[in-house]
Amino acid sequence: MGDQWAGSDDEIARAVLASSPNAVVALDRDQSVLVWNDAAERLFGWTAKEMLGRRAPIVPAELTAELNAVLERVRTGGQVSLRTKRLHSDGSVVDVRVDISALRLGSAVAGYVCVHHLARADEVAKNRMARRARLVRRLTDVVGDINSELELSAVLDRISASLTELTGADAGGFVLIEGERLRLVSTYQLPESIRGTTTDLRTSLVDRLLRTGKTVLLQSNELDELVWARLKGLHTIALGLAAVGGRPYGALYALFSRRTPGHLELELLELLAGHAGIAVGNAVAYQEAVRQRAHEQAVFDASADGIAVVDEAGRVVRWNPAAAEITAFPADAVIGGPPPFPLPEAGEKLTYQMGSGRWLDVVSARVEETGEVVVDFRDVTAAKELEEAKDLFLATTSHELRTPITIVRGFASTLDSRWDKMSDPERRSAVHTIAERARSLGQLMDHLLLGARAGADELKVRIETFDLADRIHAATLGLPSLSDKHRVEVVLPDKLPQVLGDALATDIVLGQLLENAFKYSPKGGLISVEAWQEDDNVVVVVDDEGVGIAPPDRERIFERFVQVDSGDRRRFGGVGLGLYIVRSLARAQEGDVSAHPRPGGGTRMRLVLRCASPIGSDTPVR
Repeated sequence: MGDQWAGSDDEIARAVLASSPNAVVALDRDQSVLVWNDAAERLFGWTAKEMLGRRAPIVPAELTAELNAVLERVRTGGQVSLRTKRLHSDGSVVDVRVDISALRLGSAVAGYVCVHHLARADEVAKNRMARRARLVRRLTDVVGDINSELELSAVLDRISASLTELTGADAGGFVLIEGERLRLVSTYQLPESIRGTTTDLRTSLVDRLLRTGKTVLLQSNELDELVWARLKGLHTIALGLAAVGGRPYGALYALFSRRTPGHLELELLELLAGHAGIAVGNAVAYQEAVRQRAHEQAVFDASADGIAVVDEAGRVVRWNPAAAEITAFPADAVIGGPPPFPLPEAGEKLTYQMGSGRWLDVVSARVEETGEVVVDFRDVTAAKELEEAKDLFLATTSHELRTPITIVRGFASTLDSRWDKMSDPERRSAVHTIAERARSLGQLMDHLLLGARAGADELKVRIETFDLADRIHAATLGLPSLSDKHRVEVVLPDKLPQVLGDALATDIVLGQLLENAFKYSPKGGLISVEAWQEDDNVVVVVDDEGVGIAPPDRERIFERFVQVDSGDRRRFGGVGLGLYIVRSLARAQEGDVSAHPRPGGGTRMRLVLRCASPIGSDTPVR
């Protein structure tokens, strides 16, 4: 290398700056001066010593917004050249053209390089700058107006309207980039019918603009095939790219049919497109936040589990509808106070019984960022009751099996060891007892089998026409001789309609209802069986004068393993499957069974089956 280049790189750089005829000013990202060359001292009147490390007071107040917008555009890529005004140290205004580019250290933007030189100050330029200043001020107002709106559709409509005002365009619009397609989402001074139109991105002006790497494009030919051709007299389109989060999001279109855009219009379009990207980004973020909150609220409200949020002080701040339903505590009775149950440690489950008798499974999780605790709980009362019922069922079944088995084993052992010593009547009596106990064991097994099938929805019935009156007579035949404490009365109309269903299943239903009527009226009394037609159904009622059923238990008795009145469980026996099987068989025939209080005391069981051929009936509803 020659001697003339023997100096360091820093010395060479300083020499270049000192020799430059243009005023070179380098700024950091906060716009503090890093470099202020000799030409800058001559142009603006301040020395480098006065300017280094501080903001240069060369930008008129009305052009501050313009400079900020330009620097933002430079920061996101590209170079901007504009004609503007700057201030001299003596207060005079200097008409300059400034070229601004990013000061990069590696891939990072460390600041900006601004190269200023005097512009020709003719009358036309002065008018143009005055107009530009007015438009920039208006741009500031427009940007503020756009950013005040957070609904995306409204933001886009305001951008399209502002576009025509600032650039003098005859119409405008905004297209959204959706993968490989463009969709026209906003228009101004264009037919409403084209809103929503889509086109291929690869054949569009947006694609052409993206390929140039620039942010604005001017097109004045090949416009006939564009959707914008609906504008009469269209001759020029100016296009500005809007980016959100550094990625192309859409584009602004300014359409001209009466005038031709110039450099200023393109510059304003570029600035507006940059601000549009920011406004759209804000609107998108806001809408996403609103959507996220709406989703969270929908999940919170729709959850079948109770959900509560408790603050650091242990006060409930949120309480969903399921929480109110499960606990019977409305939100306004809980919010602001402690929850009506203790909280488990995070990661643990607490099973707690409330004062109302309901059992809850409660889990919780702490939100570290806020100190709040999210509590999830569900009603497990039915599961607890079923667990208890199953325990009772096992105990009851063991008892029900043990008694007849013990008797059968005892009599069989007696017959085996004392056969020759027993008289014939004694042997017959023992065999009869064994047979009776075996029959009761068979009935118990039948109930268990039917209960298992009903629980698995495997009950099979045949739907056919049969005579219900015959089944009632058969079921009640011989009943008066079973008990000297009970009287049996059967009341049937002369012409009871035939029904649809399964005769054998109905025999089981009637037999169980009659058995229960005898069992649960231990002091005797009237057992009444009556039937009549009601609309398109036949109703059968079995009345007794027994112990009755408490109102809360009139539905529970049809559940598996449930026997009401715990004090009488051992007194009446059974495993709690009879009425569960009865209802299952009735509903399998598209009928039903329900329990009601009998006027005067006792219980009325009501069986409903469908008429085979419904006919008119004047029989009153009972």
